[in-house]
Amino acid sequence: MLTLVIEPMKPPYEKEIDEGLESLQHEVDGYIKALGLDEDACIICNEEGKINGMELNRAIRDENGKIADIIAGTFLIVGNGEEDFRSLKPDAMKRYKERFKYPERFMRFGGEIIAMPIRPERGRPQKAELER
Repeated sequence: MLTLVIEPMKPPYEKEIDEGLESLQHEVDGYIKALGLDEDACIICNEEGKINGMELNRAIRDENGKIADIIAGTFLIVGNGEEDFRSLKPDAMKRYKERFKYPERFMRFGGEIIAMPIRPERGRPQKAELER
């Protein structure tokens, strides 16, 4: 199954994984939770990521652009099947690569949490690209 992997402080990348619960749990390092994105895709994340102190990763925003949730730890974007998960369609892969392109740092400001995208400097590779 072709998925989009989003790790903290790294750009998203495609990864082929085996189908099934064990493979999904392995990728997110624990029990999974599914969050719907649209009719074609959903997020698979560690359901206890925040409780276990995993590194904050990316913000999930509502239709008004406000932060609705923050995913902790590595998460996957997979395709929605009728009864199970499937490979992400090419158009959805492209769309979510762009949406989650930049790692984010989180801070509290004026009683709210804000997400700051970390963009690479021109002409220099991003730290995450060097670590791959």
